[in-house]
Amino acid sequence: MNRKEFLKKGLVMGAGGMFLTHLKGYALSKTTSAVSANDQINIGSIGINGMGWTNTLKALKVAGVNLVAICDVDQNVIQKRLNDKAVASFKDKIKVYDDYRKMLEQKDIDVIYIGTPDHWHALMMIDAAAAGKHIYVEKPIGNSIGECETMVAAQKKYGSIIQVGQWQRSSTHFQDAVQFVHSGKLGPIRTVKVCCYQGWMRPQPKVANSAPPKGVDYDAWLGPAPMRTFNASRFHFHFRWFWDYAGGLMTDWGVHLLDYALIGMKASTPKTVVGLGGKFAYPDLSQETPDTLTTLYEFDEFNLVWDSAMGIDNGSYGRDHCIAFIGNYATLVLDRNGWEVIEEKRSENKVLFPLQKKSNNGHEEHQFNFIKAIRENRPENLNCNVQEAAHVAKVAQMGNISFRTHQKLNWSADENRFTDSKINDLFLTKQYHNGYQLPTIY
Repeated sequence: MNRKEFLKKGLVMGAGGMFLTHLKGYALSKTTSAVSANDQINIGSIGINGMGWTNTLKALKVAGVNLVAICDVDQNVIQKRLNDKAVASFKDKIKVYDDYRKMLEQKDIDVIYIGTPDHWHALMMIDAAAAGKHIYVEKPIGNSIGECETMVAAQKKYGSIIQVGQWQRSSTHFQDAVQFVHSGKLGPIRTVKVCCYQGWMRPQPKVANSAPPKGVDYDAWLGPAPMRTFNASRFHFHFRWFWDYAGGLMTDWGVHLLDYALIGMKASTPKTVVGLGGKFAYPDLSQETPDTLTTLYEFDEFNLVWDSAMGIDNGSYGRDHCIAFIGNYATLVLDRNGWEVIEEKRSENKVLFPLQKKSNNGHEEHQFNFIKAIRENRPENLNCNVQEAAHVAKVAQMGNISFRTHQKLNWSADENRFTDSKINDLFLTKQYHNGYQLPTIY
């Protein structure tokens, strides 16, 4: 059964819910043959080593989007991107920066793409919004709960249209799966299991400190993070495994997967959270975040379980990642390849549903959705706005904070903080260093 037949048969009931309001209008025709001068969108990209460049190239697939500037603290990366055949025909028109603040002064830039390590997201997004730019910022939106809240306040103050890189929100099969969950056909859902086993992700061997590579402005790379001597095992992709810059698999993949768990359950914040794990598989490699982590979130009517591991792929239901909604009648299992319903053996409700494969490129659709929202000046049509991205990032941060404190933590939804004031003082907002400050937004 394809997606059209699935919808036509009426197996999906109304979705609704606070987390599904923006999952619409995801497609903007890729066959647009002509874009008027007024609809041309000029973008500048900051942090172009990994996902930042991937996002940039996918944005360029949208008709009328033009790359006019790039910025990176690593001149080696800049040269590599200028040599990319995808920009060969116009690379001489691309302005190059090593300081993002200078890029923000370029008047003809409409949109800023941010693909830096996580610890830079907040300052860059806030500065770009204050400069009057629209923004695409990679996930997780912030590197602390306090950053997330400040970024939400900045968007409200400056009014920028901001899309966050949780591109699964633009994947049609994810949307279809959530609608099936909302139909009630699974029966009461008591547990949601989120599995993230990433065999290709491993920390680096420990190496001695050294001078930064030639062409790297390491002080600028550190930015608001604590000053420390350069170490190759903490640099570029592997920043993910160190608390100063990121939050491990929990914030790297967790904001994708936990997001749909919350959407499916129409859930807000948990009442309690406890995270257990450690460096069990690779204790001698260079990392601070756990290579194995199990986190239990308690909600009013169900439990949410996060289960992650680095270096191995054989997770729940034979998948290396998935979200499983476990109901009395059946279980719906969802991942980036598709979704299926596995019937409970003793169930009298016949809800067996075969594998529904993915039907679009969510990453590309995320760019089309973003650019369309800008052109139509309809931020309400964004598939992943700042408020929604901040919410799931905060939930992921809660799990990490519980793990780091070795405590079961209670969250007060009314006060928007933990009930333990000492935990709030230590972890709600990261301390900034090297003369940087997280602004207070009024």
